[in-house]
Amino acid sequence: MNKLLLFLSAMVLLFSYCKNKSQEPVDSVSDEDDWIVLFDGSSLDHWKGWKKDSVAAAWQIEDNVLVFNPEIEGRGDIITREQFENFELHLDWKIEDCGNSGIMYNVQESEEYDHPYSTGPEMQILDNKCHPDGRIEKHRAGDLYDMIKTSVVNVKPAGEWNSIILISNNAHVEFWQNDTKVVEFEMHTDTWAETIANSKFKDWKGFGTYKKGSIAIQDHGDKVWFRDIRIKSL
Repeated sequence: MNKLLLFLSAMVLLFSYCKNKSQEPVDSVSDEDDWIVLFDGSSLDHWKGWKKDSVAAAWQIEDNVLVFNPEIEGRGDIITREQFENFELHLDWKIEDCGNSGIMYNVQESEEYDHPYSTGPEMQILDNKCHPDGRIEKHRAGDLYDMIKTSVVNVKPAGEWNSIILISNNAHVEFWQNDTKVVEFEMHTDTWAETIANSKFKDWKGFGTYKKGSIAIQDHGDKVWFRDIRIKSL
């Protein structure tokens, strides 16, 4: 009897470990061949402008870092040429004082939509301390913009690098910021539809309805830096 109890206890612990482990982000060091490097510090071949064939001039590569500089003529959001469905996205970002930007996913580029954010939910990028949106829950760095606030506020100050992971797997989405899971939700459910209905996107046809699409980085008019952008299919 004692051996049976020990065996059952061991199986429960093993199941719990495997379940929790499956929710952790993929080890970025292992299985390097499975990653697509979207930005390696030297090329923007994986990117294009929104409804354009090339990347606008304001997106520059400086010292192996992707920089959006609003002072340069020729602006606009950029999106990946490839679409992704189940994926894990890693990147680092930093922003200037009082700056605002964002990362969107499941973005659909068509004449039906005017912007990437017309369809793609956004992980907010923000200087929480200075920008006015820093005083609004659901508008701060790491939030699912205007929909779900972060469980903790752990963004670093303007000018410092922040590490993020965005996981979308069979409609289960997680936002990780600086090694902490800050947002978690399920898409394409009644709760998801209610979340949209309670946001600024309630009357936006197509918003948050797609199961795959491009990754987009936002031109919000402020200087922002990105590095080490990679994605892995799940």
